[in-house]
Amino acid sequence: MGGPRAPRAVATDGEGQSARPPLARALTDVMAGIGAHSGAVYLLSPDAQVLEMVVKAGLPRSFSAPWERVPLGAQMPVADAVRESRLVWISSEEEMARRYPRIAVVLPYPYCLAAVPVVHDDTTYGAVYVTWPGSHPPVLLPPERTELLAACDRMARRLGEAAAAGVSVVADGGPVEAEPMVMARTGAAEEAVRMLARMPDGLCALDVEGRVVYATPATGRLLGVPVSRLMGRRLWSALPWLDDPVYEDRYRAAMLSQRTTSFTVLRPPQEWLAFRLHPGRSGVSVHITQARTAVPGPAPSAAGEQHGSLVSISHILSLAGALTKSVGVEDVIETVADVIMPTLGSDALAMLGAENGRLRVLGQRGYRDPRVVNRWDGTPLSAQIPGAQILSTGVPSFFESRAELERVYPARYATPDGMASWAYLPLIASGSPVGTCVLGYAHEHRFPPEERAVLTSLGGLVAQALERARLYDAKHRLAQGLQAALLPSSLPAIEGLEAAARYLPGTHGMDIGGDFYDLVRLGDTTAGAVIGDVQGHNATAAGLMGQVRTAVRAYSAVGQGPGQVMASTNRLLIDLDAELLASCAYLHLDLPVRSALVARAGHPQPLLREPDGRVRALELPGGPLLGVAGDAVYPVTRVPLAPGSVLALYTDGLIEQPGTDLDEGLAELAGRLAAAEGCLEDVADALMDRAAADQRGDDTALLLLRPLP
Repeated sequence: MGGPRAPRAVATDGEGQSARPPLARALTDVMAGIGAHSGAVYLLSPDAQVLEMVVKAGLPRSFSAPWERVPLGAQMPVADAVRESRLVWISSEEEMARRYPRIAVVLPYPYCLAAVPVVHDDTTYGAVYVTWPGSHPPVLLPPERTELLAACDRMARRLGEAAAAGVSVVADGGPVEAEPMVMARTGAAEEAVRMLARMPDGLCALDVEGRVVYATPATGRLLGVPVSRLMGRRLWSALPWLDDPVYEDRYRAAMLSQRTTSFTVLRPPQEWLAFRLHPGRSGVSVHITQARTAVPGPAPSAAGEQHGSLVSISHILSLAGALTKSVGVEDVIETVADVIMPTLGSDALAMLGAENGRLRVLGQRGYRDPRVVNRWDGTPLSAQIPGAQILSTGVPSFFESRAELERVYPARYATPDGMASWAYLPLIASGSPVGTCVLGYAHEHRFPPEERAVLTSLGGLVAQALERARLYDAKHRLAQGLQAALLPSSLPAIEGLEAAARYLPGTHGMDIGGDFYDLVRLGDTTAGAVIGDVQGHNATAAGLMGQVRTAVRAYSAVGQGPGQVMASTNRLLIDLDAELLASCAYLHLDLPVRSALVARAGHPQPLLREPDGRVRALELPGGPLLGVAGDAVYPVTRVPLAPGSVLALYTDGLIEQPGTDLDEGLAELAGRLAAAEGCLEDVADALMDRAAADQRGDDTALLLLRPLP
């Protein structure tokens, strides 16, 4: 089969026909033929870079929303199927977690998945995925494989015919739902409705989006609301006491695993109801009864116990996935606040670090008065307060009321913080105390064993992330200090010259690199300007950059011309035996004469914007990179500089982009320089904003010079 090539772009025909209804029927047919319970069809975007979902079936939009547009380079089953032109099979939730952790974090349920490219005659149109419940055998059965491949081939043929006929195959407006066949309302169906109305238990039907499409009168009586208020709404949004992510998660687990799940919930003020969810391809049937016991949480059944563990796994996986993207301490605090606080219903968070035998407040969320948290800052770890004591014991503490807290910590914890219940989690990483995570609840909160176990596990994840984040922050501060010491803190004010400079590191997580710039006052009306790029993105490159910058400044200060400055710096770099090369451009500005003498050592050509707005690259002769040959010669060129013109010196990080020719990058930079307006600071921002937005992998330095009238 051929690689991913998007079909030619086609438009909707004059009658507004679309290729999606036949695709919806084809998806429904193949799902019925192989016993799958959900699926979707993706088509390649016109630029063949994104897979767009055009048809889906069997699962609510909220499940598919994160993956309605999948970049072709993403680590996703449908993207892998298209890139590699093969069927992708995922046999279990464990395999999904191992191969595609992003999906497993969001949908941590037992199911199988197959993804197949839609391709015909070396033209790839997209892909199809289908899923089965976890009860499916761990292998794709031969009849299923045959039918699935044949169905995808038929889809590809139809798409080719649609493209030839000028029928649209784009995903405008989001994916179409492939509705299952609906039974006609016969006399037997009407009798079935009357039979259900006589049942004392509550019975209701939810569609794949979780909306109530049918409910018996007993359902309304048990839930305490008219049935009319439930129709077309989701149970957890129609009933405040069901508005909890835990109960919606029961529905998600039932739909994706296609296994019965159950839970028990308190209907205020004191009636306990048991919900049992029976899933199918077209939705979920819900059976509601009065609970025999007043015990909150999952009903005492195998399905309920199993789902309780799934909820715990879901919380842990969600936080683990989010924490892997957290870099600094502030990121960790934000992640815990955004992921865990809403899920567990806590109202406040305080993150305390352990440093030199004392507690340090790293951050807080939810406290209106920061003083209630800041009072802990500097507290000795030996103090008799829970935030310090649990670090010595390593055992988390849960206080369901203020009375419980004061029984353990009487007068020593008297300052109110506005909370009524607390969870104190010790953060222990590599056997050493990292800090304490405090979760506060505005109202009294019960911590059942399952929740305590989840919180304890989450504390371990937070501890590892916090330890890594504090190490990153320390390195980050060191890198910033080193870079600040090596680059000029500000440019000197030189009469008759306007200047602006920018530096953008290219290494993620470490603001340090080998690019540099400088502006040196040589006399009342003369100045030296330099820009350069030492190989590498680490402390070694930065250290050598500092030596090169210092050498250029010293050689220019003793009166050497641009060619001599380059030659002297080149010999120094060779004598240092650093095994690193550097590009450089140095110019001597003579402001009264309105010209510059320029020498280059393998550096990109400067850009000059004339006063009338025209921009051109200065084709200046140059010598080899610094550090290559000890006898290298660097020719010097005089460049006229009219008042109001702008000379742009830059490093290659500003014009290099993956997959783009250097000439194209230079032309794009010239266009932005021509369009930029305002003072040089504004012009510098306009040129660097694009590089910052693209998150390029190389350091970038920029020095702008404008002679004044």
